Amino acid sequence: MIRLPLLDPASPERFPDPRQALAEPNGLLAFGGDLSPRRLLAAYQRGIFPWFNPGEPILWWSPDPRCVFHTASLRANRSLRRALAGRDWRVSVDQAFVRVMQACAAPRPGQHGTWIGPAVIGAYAALHTQGHAHSVEVWEGEALVGGIYGVSVGRLFCGESMFSAQSGGSKLALVALSHWLRSWGFPLLDAQVSNPHLLGLGACEMPREAFLAQVRTLAAQPFDEGNWRAVPMRPAADYLR
Repeated sequence: MIRLPLLDPASPERFPDPRQALAEPNGLLAFGGDLSPRRLLAAYQRGIFPWFNPGEPILWWSPDPRCVFHTASLRANRSLRRALAGRDWRVSVDQAFVRVMQACAAPRPGQHGTWIGPAVIGAYAALHTQGHAHSVEVWEGEALVGGIYGVSVGRLFCGESMFSAQSGGSKLALVALSHWLRSWGFPLLDAQVSNPHLLGLGACEMPREAFLAQVRTLAAQPFDEGNWRAVPMRPAADYLR
């Protein structure tokens, strides 16, 4: 029988040590609590994230190893540049946060259901309103063809999900996000749990102990969230060089 700590509703900033997470299922740490901005920020500042099915208790995770992108090396490769050559796509930041989340929640081939239900969208939309959650959008005319969203804590960005309505949409959003993170001194983009798709995009696995050490350092570094609001709409070609 699995015994997990139950989070105290009255203490939104208290979590168990992530190193106490289970080995199987990998990274399961605690359950319960809520998705208030205060609790979510406390979780991300400790290398913890929520992931659960709608209608079930909230589950909190910190897997070992951790999947991350190093922003210094995450750039458009030749195949992406070739695939998007000639397309009149544009990229924006924080212009359609909820729409990106809704698109990420849409069913995908071979996927049954999603954890991104109305309560989750509402919780992260509240973080976005407070300036802690952000999105990158890819547009073809007025159509949203790709995007990514996540949470910013200090100088660490914790990616949550991305989508493509057209081939290359999510990859371009990821490359554009990395461009800005790199320029602002964010060395890591957390991708949480590795899979072949993420590894194929250039992610790597980092031991949890090393990742938590990075989180402690990066989350404590000040950053002006107003930088996100100042990013202009730019043509996709600007990110493919």
